[in-house]
Amino acid sequence: MIRTDALADLPVRTAVPALRGALDERGTAVLCAPPGTGKTTLVPLALAGLTGEGPPRRVVVAEPRRIAARAAARRMAWLLGERPGGRVGFTVRGERAVGPETVVEVVTTGVLLQRLQRDQELSGADVVILDECHERHLDADTAAAFLLDVRETLRPDLRLVAASATTDAEGWARLLGGAPVIEATGISHPVEVVWAPPTAPVRPPHGMRVDPALLAHVAQVVRRALAERDGDVLCFLPGVGEIAQVAGLLAGAGAEVLQVHGRAPAAAQDAVLAGGSGGGRRVVLSTSVAESSLTVPGVRVVVDSGLAREPRTDHARGLSALTTVRASQATGRQRAGRAGREAPGAVYRCWTEAEDGRLARFPAPEIRVADLAAFALRAACWGDPEAVGLALLDPPPTGAMSAAREVLTAVGAVDADGRVTGRGTRMSRLGVHPRLARALVDGAREVGGRRAAEVVALLSEEPPRAYGDDLAAALRTARRGGDGYAARWRQEVRRLSSSLGGGTEAGHATADGSVAGAVPVTDDAAAGLVAALAFPERVARARGGEAFLMASGTGAELRDGSGLRGSPWLAVAVADRPTHAASARVRLAAVIDEDTAVLAAEHLRFRGEEVRWSDGDVVARVVDRLGAVELVVRPLKQPAPELVRTALLEGLRREGTGLLRWTRDSEQLRARLAFLHGALGEPWPEVSDEALLARAGEWLEPELSRARRRADLGRVDAGQALRRLLPWGTGDASRLDELAPERIEVPSGSRIRVEYGGEQPVLAVKLQELFGLAETPSVAGVPVLVHLLSPAGRPAAVTADLASFWREGYRAVRAELRGRYPKHPWPEDPTTVAATRFTSARLKREQRS
Repeated sequence: MIRTDALADLPVRTAVPALRGALDERGTAVLCAPPGTGKTTLVPLALAGLTGEGPPRRVVVAEPRRIAARAAARRMAWLLGERPGGRVGFTVRGERAVGPETVVEVVTTGVLLQRLQRDQELSGADVVILDECHERHLDADTAAAFLLDVRETLRPDLRLVAASATTDAEGWARLLGGAPVIEATGISHPVEVVWAPPTAPVRPPHGMRVDPALLAHVAQVVRRALAERDGDVLCFLPGVGEIAQVAGLLAGAGAEVLQVHGRAPAAAQDAVLAGGSGGGRRVVLSTSVAESSLTVPGVRVVVDSGLAREPRTDHARGLSALTTVRASQATGRQRAGRAGREAPGAVYRCWTEAEDGRLARFPAPEIRVADLAAFALRAACWGDPEAVGLALLDPPPTGAMSAAREVLTAVGAVDADGRVTGRGTRMSRLGVHPRLARALVDGAREVGGRRAAEVVALLSEEPPRAYGDDLAAALRTARRGGDGYAARWRQEVRRLSSSLGGGTEAGHATADGSVAGAVPVTDDAAAGLVAALAFPERVARARGGEAFLMASGTGAELRDGSGLRGSPWLAVAVADRPTHAASARVRLAAVIDEDTAVLAAEHLRFRGEEVRWSDGDVVARVVDRLGAVELVVRPLKQPAPELVRTALLEGLRREGTGLLRWTRDSEQLRARLAFLHGALGEPWPEVSDEALLARAGEWLEPELSRARRRADLGRVDAGQALRRLLPWGTGDASRLDELAPERIEVPSGSRIRVEYGGEQPVLAVKLQELFGLAETPSVAGVPVLVHLLSPAGRPAAVTADLASFWREGYRAVRAELRGRYPKHPWPEDPTTVAATRFTSARLKREQRS
């Protein structure tokens, strides 16, 4: 029986007619509805015609998380007086409750993408609702882009709704082709904000680490909230580890402590969402899964740690991991709203009001920061390898897409042009990251489908830290484990084994017709091989103690007391690189041998002559290496001259042309040429390091081709070589001394060196030697900057306008220096007397003689 009273109490019902009209007219709409209005539960039922209004339609609702998908389906089924699997069902990875009468199906965005890859028309679906768009998960953005493409090319009748409590409505409306924005008002219960920062300084988060002092403070704030407020407390923390630590600190707090996160067993999640039944108070410790889509009954208080986890990818090192960040202002508002879903409430924020104003307004869209290999494979399977034709709120970063295509090419998912291969299509349907799909497909041939699936399931969801850092030991723990992780792991193993098809055990024909290996392997060997196939850039060889070098070139270190210490080779499955750390920390790895490393990372192998600039000189050797890991090295006695020349040029690029022999005259020549190039342009050459190296064949030959090592470069006369770049062909070279003279003769008869190097040449000369000179000397039409010196050669004044100095500046200089240097002439009018290098007495003697 339909619970009409409960449906009537949902405020979003008033917006349903406008939403239905917008979809009938335009086919797309943006629905903005505050938390608790029923947008996730009433709207799908109404659009499916299950509330007694409108034509019947089949509705697919996409949620970003499994817990939200299950909860939404259960709530809608309850409103209809049914259980999930009837007219309302759900499908998440590894779990499905759908029957022949199902017309509203709630799925995760990942499941929706899998369906779109198999059936681009999305046959049987009339309406798709993308819920919680504001979270900007990559899967949701990708699904929206694919669905818009489907509407434009295959299914113009497919209706599409972007729904969220807080979103960029205008941006989504533009993306959906000018879709109408439907806003629903809700019952807004006031939420009091209490600022509760730590009293003592705490260290900011970095990587996955959170200062224990902050977690202790959060636990204290929870106890304070229990004492000051009524109702249950919902506390937001960044991850599972922090939830466990705070739970331990809340022992004896006088309330039942519950944990909600993506790894929690479904039964535990259901118990939290069902509400308390014994009358006691509850404290619910949650990750971001409780920010939206879910109503936790009884919550009147939110305690917000102010932290969140976001993906980050170090493309240069091949490392991807979650990192702890400060939550955005929008996230803070979303979390606070949990306290006002059912009645007035309060939010305790564990930071200051001043800090709040400095937070980012919105969380970073995942497409900007995440590993894009899976996205790139989906785009390639969709027929748009560059993703240039997809309607996305944010385009994928060029560098991240290039790194993703390199990964896909290496695992055989795309060809050299980026087009998906048959192997890539198969991999895309396995529902795991392309790296893991490669490990599953290729590992099944070597260790059997079941064993490969077991290891890949461990890699697809990192096991708890209690399982240790040895992947093979973690595999054995999962097999015998009775915890929630082990249950999910077994479920995923079944799914992956099924997705491979039959015949993938050792010694049997595989699904694609190849023959699996007949030699049985141990758990350790299987774990190592599959991990190495998934992450070939992370095969690592020991270089002493707990230190390893990965094929990517990144160092790696084991934690203290690791059982993996002493292993000659590792396949590193999980690693992160703390801020400012030179090496990555190994969190999960398996022992392998060199043969396994070579098998997995064959595409990174180089065997041949290697001549390069290293440690300040040319190094020539014969090398066999896997990426940065050298397997065999021996000296190369007769390297090819062209390879040596290339290495020397690399040395000049790294260390600069200072490797050559520069005398004072050659440096002066370079400065003169640089001045002429800046003042007159062509044909005078540019002589920066970059320009000189680009023309190395013109001015460094034949010396460069004759050189064999650093010392040979040090014997090259740079000034003599530089003269080869003078414009001899045009005849301008003969004017070098005229246009940029080394010295200028001043009125005293002295020939003073001109210093080049700035925008203006500099002439540093004693003031008395310029008496009688009315105009400033110029070089190539550029007035020199005159540094006027005292008789002792110390700076007295600087001018680019000598006439002006004689009129206005000389009097002050004369007054200051006249008493200090009384033996030198200081005429009142310096323009009417002869210049001199001498004292007044000697000048008189010279004049008498």
